[in-house]
Amino acid sequence: MGRDDQGGTEVAGMEIESLAAALEREHREIDEGIGAFTADPSSRERDRRPLTRAIHALRRHIYLEEEFLFPSLYAAGLGTPVLLMLREHAQMWTTLDSLEAEPDIGAALTLCRRLTVQLLHHNLKEEKILYPEVDRVTPEPVAERLRAFLDSGELPQGWVCERART
Repeated sequence: MGRDDQGGTEVAGMEIESLAAALEREHREIDEGIGAFTADPSSRERDRRPLTRAIHALRRHIYLEEEFLFPSLYAAGLGTPVLLMLREHAQMWTTLDSLEAEPDIGAALTLCRRLTVQLLHHNLKEEKILYPEVDRVTPEPVAERLRAFLDSGELPQGWVCERART
């Protein structure tokens, strides 16, 4: 078993993507979904499906971080950045709620710009501070559950990020 240049592990000739790489890939996919909705600023008729998928993917991504990753990262001494990420998740969750409820395209585009700025700052911190530690500090049983969730897991019905709960 050896490491490759993309942050994966090679097992019997098969590439296994690292958890950090999988999480960063999800960041890019979410950004692409938002970008597909906002791509043509002159269009008043937009297909909301890419945005709807991106919103669902972001909520699911927040869930997997809070339920699978953050406890291990917190226990490994990264409490301050984890607490900051939780606060930022709540801010994004509120933006997502507003975006889902917004029927007006112009207002939705404004909310998308807000969300894009939130994600830009948030994702950069996660990718530079937390994700480099994920594969090192996540216990193998949790990593296995996380890999399974990344493959096919769904956001539990009614789940809300920790800091957005009433």
